[in-house]
Amino acid sequence: MNELLRIDRLSVQIQTARGPAFAVRDLSFSLARGQTLGVVGESGCGKSMTALAILGLLPERALVGGSVAFEGRSLLDLPEPELAALRGHRIAMIFQEPMTALNPLHTVGAQIAEPLRLHRGLNARAARVRAIELLDRVGIADAKRRVDAYPHQLSGGQRQRVTIAMALSCDPDLLIADEPTTALDVTIAQQILELIAGLVREREMALLLISHDLAVIAQNVHEVMVMYGGMIVERGPVPQVFAHLLHPYSRGLYGARPRLGAGRSGRLPTIAGSVPELLDMPTGCAFSNRCEQFKPACAQQVPPLRGDLDLTALSSLPASATRSVTAAAPHQVRCIRAHEWSDRQTLGAIKRATS
Repeated sequence: MNELLRIDRLSVQIQTARGPAFAVRDLSFSLARGQTLGVVGESGCGKSMTALAILGLLPERALVGGSVAFEGRSLLDLPEPELAALRGHRIAMIFQEPMTALNPLHTVGAQIAEPLRLHRGLNARAARVRAIELLDRVGIADAKRRVDAYPHQLSGGQRQRVTIAMALSCDPDLLIADEPTTALDVTIAQQILELIAGLVREREMALLLISHDLAVIAQNVHEVMVMYGGMIVERGPVPQVFAHLLHPYSRGLYGARPRLGAGRSGRLPTIAGSVPELLDMPTGCAFSNRCEQFKPACAQQVPPLRGDLDLTALSSLPASATRSVTAAAPHQVRCIRAHEWSDRQTLGAIKRATS
């Protein structure tokens, strides 16, 4: 596959009221055309800051380290005019809150037409025709009339569809969707996700889908990356990661998800505590102050992101089963006790699958 995006050891330091702090730390991943990657984690874990770093839209006075390359071209070194030429054209983003992403003083048609005129050179008439086509494509009923509506005249689901139309107007190669279903009801949210998935397949775009919802990630991407404290704590192919959640934080997120048939009387399980402020991150493992499996060594140094887990406990299994686990090497985890979880959970999963 042709690699579109490569991020190597990205760090983002922002200015807070209490001083400078790292919002993203030592982040590395890549995306190829047609590849879909989900980023999951609680608010404050660095998901949106990663997206903004790709687009060069970080807060004022933010300091960026590492590298961000698009088709081998460094985005961090590009002059603003050249970076602006990529935004909305080759790289597009669906922002989290459509009401703030859309300009209330302009019609939705004018806002969809703007990137077409800037990046594609269309005149006003041609851009309007294309805007109507895009509104129709994303499921806006009566697009010829709605093209002249203002954002406040549309429902939340319609506004989100407008932001998708804007993002797709120039057929981008990379689409970043930051919580695209926030504040939408379940039915509309599913329609939005199906729409994005269909367009990604149709246009062979790379997709970076950001969410706090594990179910959304599990159903809509090929690979998943769990973030906490601005770092990757677990990553790998969706089936492998969800079959063997190796990091305590990943298991906590999974355990806290709503379940059908659970009844109204019981409370959902929760992860103890909350995401600490950026300046209050514990030393060592960022999750150590909330982890039920904590031991003193966890607070001594940041664990490496490792994919070389010891699978010796599987040696007594059939060779075919052992090979299937070994083939899942892309599954990585940042935890000094990962070998304990991997041996026990993987062995149990394989025994259940082969029994």
